[in-house]
Amino acid sequence: MRQLSGSDAFFLYSDKPGRHQHVSTIYLYDPSTAPGGKVDFQTVLEHMRERIGTSRIFRQRLVHVPLNVDYPYWIYDKHFDLEFHLRHIALPRPGDWRQFCILASRLHARPLDMHRPVWEMYVIDGLDNVSWLPRGSFALLVKLHHVALDDVTEDDFTVALHDLAATPEPEAVKRRWFSEQEPGAAQLLALAWFNNAIKMLDTGQTLVDRLPALGGRAVDPDDVLRFDEQPAPKTRFDDSVSPHRVLAPFTFGLDDMAVIKAAVPDASLNHVVLAIVGGALRLYLSDKKALPDESLYALVPLHVHYANDHSASNHYASNHHASKDGIPGHRVRLIRIKLMTDLADPLERLASIREEAAEANALKPISAEEMSDMQDALPSVAMTFAARTIAARLGPGKRYRQNHNTVVSIHPGPTQTLYLCGARLVGYTAMAALMDNLGLNHTATTYDGKLTIAPVCDRRMMPDPAFYYECLRSSFEALRSAAEGAVLPTGRSAAR
Repeated sequence: MRQLSGSDAFFLYSDKPGRHQHVSTIYLYDPSTAPGGKVDFQTVLEHMRERIGTSRIFRQRLVHVPLNVDYPYWIYDKHFDLEFHLRHIALPRPGDWRQFCILASRLHARPLDMHRPVWEMYVIDGLDNVSWLPRGSFALLVKLHHVALDDVTEDDFTVALHDLAATPEPEAVKRRWFSEQEPGAAQLLALAWFNNAIKMLDTGQTLVDRLPALGGRAVDPDDVLRFDEQPAPKTRFDDSVSPHRVLAPFTFGLDDMAVIKAAVPDASLNHVVLAIVGGALRLYLSDKKALPDESLYALVPLHVHYANDHSASNHYASNHHASKDGIPGHRVRLIRIKLMTDLADPLERLASIREEAAEANALKPISAEEMSDMQDALPSVAMTFAARTIAARLGPGKRYRQNHNTVVSIHPGPTQTLYLCGARLVGYTAMAALMDNLGLNHTATTYDGKLTIAPVCDRRMMPDPAFYYECLRSSFEALRSAAEGAVLPTGRSAAR
């Protein structure tokens, strides 16, 4: 039995109807490398039975303390039912990409059952009419609540599912797992009394550590959630979100990204992603005659992962970092960056974003680990109040969200080719959660020499996701064309 941290409980307490705090990862497979050139649902089901022991998140559920006077606990679910979590769906004919995106959006919009292990997996057959996938391809859509991401990241989940070869060597020792008895109310309340007493001391120590008079570094509240910044211009995405979602992912080659980066000195992949998103938003809002004169702003989570002894298993090396106390985890630091939607020239936009990102990092003195330490020091009652205040439709949470127009999150994916039941993984992307006043979220992922930007939006705010897809494509092509003209044959950038 293990207790949630304060930083992860935040996502649990901020979960609201129609604004659920789970993420969905989409895996696309070519079954031609599998035995017989086919993978059916029963094969995936048996594969999952063998992998249940690879990650504890598969069979752990939450147990809440009475009256929420302390953070919940993870226990191994004695009623775990794999066939509840693993489900089978087939696309109707013709099985094209538009149909898949509609289905993925609907599945992503549905809430998880929080009384069971906080994940679901859908095997989706019938991808028979997608130009860049072989006929007979299939997909996995995995939903995982954000509350679990401190214990197992999306990469760890990917590790648990996949192999490095189409025909891997069988494991010498089968992994086993055991259920736990749910603790009673008296035991949970006794633990809560002890934990809250300790947290009161920790909270006091955390504050003392940040008093300059005692040698600590003061933390301005604006370093945590900056309220003093100029509000972002209002757009169609600044409204309460509905329960309905749309998805419009677009994939680029990383070789093209390298050409674009070379055109602007010190530009990174993150900067290029932000420039593409900025260009797409400029095109989309211009078409709606709703482009503000001022630049739009992106909220950019910088992800820091901490690994445990099981993070990479025997599959492939993880690029996570160990935390100072050895606890696995996932920390997020937030920065605000102008998308330069007021600039028509794509290379000028990229160069300005690079400079803006450098300034944003310099102005954000609090680290992801310091933010997490402050959250973890709060008692459960205080964290519940803080999470609900920030997630509320009115008040300081709304004011903070209105400082941004969209979220852009970049996640490097697996660096090696992966296989599921012998089928080769050929595509990988993710869908993020939405918040009121931030009804558009972009997740960028990399895998197999490609980068995919997957925008998820409230369906009311973006009733035409196919057009936004075209805006992403046009923004990328304009940036690539400008970069190709600016890069010299030797690979050096032309002076600007």
